[in-house]
Amino acid sequence: MAVDRERVSALVRELLLAIGEDPDRPGLRATPQRVAEAYSEFFAGVGEDAAAPLAHTISVSRGPAPDTLPSGAVMLRDIRFRSICEHHLLPFAGRAHVAYLPGEQVVGLGALPRVIDILAARPQVQERLGEQIADTIAGSLDTRGVLVILDAVHECVTMRGGRQPAASTVTIAARGGFAEPSARAEVIALLTGGGA
Repeated sequence: MAVDRERVSALVRELLLAIGEDPDRPGLRATPQRVAEAYSEFFAGVGEDAAAPLAHTISVSRGPAPDTLPSGAVMLRDIRFRSICEHHLLPFAGRAHVAYLPGEQVVGLGALPRVIDILAARPQVQERLGEQIADTIAGSLDTRGVLVILDAVHECVTMRGGRQPAASTVTIAARGGFAEPSARAEVIALLTGGGA
């Protein structure tokens, strides 16, 4: 579903009037259209299938070492993401770290950031976003476990309320073989830079 830019523009004009501003003054004249363009990008994931990037998998057992199956985790860390918090429509941004225990099929590593981009491009809360990423990967790939760690700074914390500019929020979503904290401790250390 595409963002209705005309409607967003009209609503932003109304918002400017509601806060006591003049939407026709030179500095604000194009603001409604600029916000509509930005929202088209920010919310491009609404209605998009987050599992689509995971549709093309790669067989591990069909290749130069057909008897080899992965025994450990595939990890991709420091995936930058940004989203809009559904509570105040303010941005939050940070890094995602993803690990999965593959079965016979793996996915191209570029697909994982695309899943995150799609799910983050919706009105979100960080706790749900991590769970949705984990569910999408676990439900679309032949995995024995999935772990998603999100570390983000929320402008609703840094700019309003408690105004804590250095505070970040960390969430963990785990499935399958990573569901038990002891099973994921080593992977968390590797994903967050605590081991190598």
